[in-house]
Amino acid sequence: MTIGTYRTVKVEKEDGIGWLYMNRPEKRNAMNPQMHFDMDAVLPEIEGDPEIGAVILTGAGEAFCAGQDLREYFRGLDGDPMGRRRAGEASERWRNRRLAGFNKPTIAMVNGYCIGGGFTQMLCCDFAIAADEAVFGLSEVNWGILPGGLVSKKLTDTLLFRHAMYYACTGRTLDGKRAAEIGLVNESYPRDRLKEETVALARELMEKNQEVLRATKHAIRAVRTMNDDQAFDYLAAKGAEIKQRDRENAYANGIKQFLDDKSYKPTFGAYDREQAIRDNQAAE
Repeated sequence: MTIGTYRTVKVEKEDGIGWLYMNRPEKRNAMNPQMHFDMDAVLPEIEGDPEIGAVILTGAGEAFCAGQDLREYFRGLDGDPMGRRRAGEASERWRNRRLAGFNKPTIAMVNGYCIGGGFTQMLCCDFAIAADEAVFGLSEVNWGILPGGLVSKKLTDTLLFRHAMYYACTGRTLDGKRAAEIGLVNESYPRDRLKEETVALARELMEKNQEVLRATKHAIRAVRTMNDDQAFDYLAAKGAEIKQRDRENAYANGIKQFLDDKSYKPTFGAYDREQAIRDNQAAE
């Protein structure tokens, strides 16, 4: 499947991984309206591409994303309420709807500056890996606005209250190491190891049964806002959904490999999916 060509984003496919670049390096990948429209269009293409098993979102050049483009997104739309509405809807949709609800694992690889609105797509990814040298900052308070859109919401969903309050109200920056310490990202590595470690995580995720992984990541997001009874019912329904969708029969084959074959230890990785497929074919 061929991914279309876009003005402000770039897609590359390599060994089952889809590399999705915010591609305005001369602007530190600040998001203008066109980028929102491009991302809104390209994500469904990537999701439907059978050659892609995991997605790594990053920035072209030396930055991840410098937030919204102040000139094009804010000042440029001051006299165009319809244009602002279209850009705002696309901005919210590609991140909070498409990216957060993506059916394949997503990893933000934060290679440099991640500022303001750039937090949203980083936090909407399932995982985030940062360079030690990356710079994170919520500078909005310093120039007259608050971390709007969904930045404040996503931030408080992810961080302890005190950390969210501190960085939003001071505008202070933090590096990748500190971001990992407070849970803003999963891990932080020296820049020269960033790609290697991010790819390793993508490959680990791609080894899992994809139906089980998809249901699990959706469930972890959903149950955060549920009470116990709601979560119990939701998770039971998700478990039933897996049984309907899973052609590998992960549960039965995993149990067989662990109990009968003695060939598998669940705490040390995925079960042998190729053997499971062979067993299924033999049973038919």
